[in-house]
Amino acid sequence: MNKLLDFIQEMLHPEDSDGVFLFWAKELLGAMLILAFFWILSQLAVMALNKWGKKLASATATDLDDRLLHCIIPYIYRLFMTGGVYFAVRTLPLGEKLMLAASGLLYVILVTIIFTLVYHAMDELLKWYVAGQKELNSGAMARQMIPVVEKLASLFLLGTALIIILKHFNVDIFSLVTALGIGSLAIGMAAKDTLAHMISGFTLMVDRPFRIGDRIQLSGGQLGDVLDIGLRSTKIKTLDNQLLIIPNSDLCNTMLTNQAFPNSKVKGRINLGIGYNSDVDDVKKLLVKIALETEGVLAEPLPEAFFVSFGDSALNMSLFFWVEEYATLITITDRVNSRIISIFRQKTIEIPYPVKTVILEQHKN
Repeated sequence: MNKLLDFIQEMLHPEDSDGVFLFWAKELLGAMLILAFFWILSQLAVMALNKWGKKLASATATDLDDRLLHCIIPYIYRLFMTGGVYFAVRTLPLGEKLMLAASGLLYVILVTIIFTLVYHAMDELLKWYVAGQKELNSGAMARQMIPVVEKLASLFLLGTALIIILKHFNVDIFSLVTALGIGSLAIGMAAKDTLAHMISGFTLMVDRPFRIGDRIQLSGGQLGDVLDIGLRSTKIKTLDNQLLIIPNSDLCNTMLTNQAFPNSKVKGRINLGIGYNSDVDDVKKLLVKIALETEGVLAEPLPEAFFVSFGDSALNMSLFFWVEEYATLITITDRVNSRIISIFRQKTIEIPYPVKTVILEQHKN
């Protein structure tokens, strides 16, 4: 014990051993006062944010500021207390090496608190965005993007914090960044197809040519409902209940028709032929009447019938009508067709078969 006191006395250069205890008591008391001062500041800051900050946030139309304020308040206390510990430790005569170690540890803690605060604030911002998109009936796509954005943001924040900490300790980060760049280039060359699909997936999520649940038709004729938009591929459920998986890069470079955009209404078309002896105007009025009387056909826009062309054995007509949901188009088209054939038979309107006349000539030798 005496040797330890002698060592401390030599380090601090006091006049006697009793001065050692008095000296340390004064230094510790000063450090405690500094720590208490910062604790009082943290309590005042938290009280001010709880009282005045929440009042200001409640006065705004959006709840984003309320979310951010609720996220920030706990970290205000931690920041003040970390700063108080830092300044309190700086007042203690711990020696150069011990002081550097303590300062470095507190610096790492401070950087960690700040970047954790930024991450949680970003998380609240994304949750607020998803809630807003859900009200606009586009939350499914936003919910898919959130995990990807969170992972990328967390990796970026982690890398930034690591670089700041290494730079604080005078570590050469240029060589580290160079090595990471070369490694990323090598990985990118080896997985270029996968990266192309991932970039295309981001493009689909941002550009949004279709949403989950939309019915799309590809240029190859495939028709189905979008089940999932992933980073590598998009899954489509066809009308015969099969799963079609398409790489995102192929989907980005093909033409497609989105039947659900701008809304779910869709126009149906029925082509038929009538005999040359039929009254075209009466048939057009009858077709419109049949469509209007069929369940599921919209009265607005009004169904329309047209005399399209002269066929080889019939006058070609077309009936156009609208339905509310594209998913019901086949069923309603069946109803209209059934009513047309039934009423045409009742009114003896001819739907002629293709007729070819073959003339055989007999030649005499």
